[in-house]
Amino acid sequence: MSVDERFEQLIAFLGSQLPSPVEQQSEDDGSLIFTGGTPAEVVVHLTPSKITVSEFAGAWQSPGHFTVKPRRIGTLLWPRLPETPLINALSALIKGAREMRHARYRPCVSCGAKQPPELLFGDDVCLACSEPQTYLVH
Repeated sequence: MSVDERFEQLIAFLGSQLPSPVEQQSEDDGSLIFTGGTPAEVVVHLTPSKITVSEFAGAWQSPGHFTVKPRRIGTLLWPRLPETPLINALSALIKGAREMRHARYRPCVSCGAKQPPELLFGDDVCLACSEPQTYLVH
């Protein structure tokens, strides 16, 4: 099997194994970046020579400006690995990234819903609970 065929197989595998929905971005250097989940959980950077799996992370730089800074879990030099060990290792890295991401979720102090850290504001309050309530009680 050629390197191009294996690259296409990896693209298909990532589309099926990452949490839905999966967004795919092409970079200028020919590499691809996949982001899976809503809210995002896993980021995978696929190049012709390696594949890097990261936990989604980032920080608010200012109101309305969020910068993504993924936390690397592991990198595989995929052309060097046989197919079965590659798929097994990649699956384990994706699973590990998802588990690490979920471990960082915290409950909103108002409603108790678990949220990723970037969606909690002020004193650990989610967006829905932090907005002014527009209903009236009679």
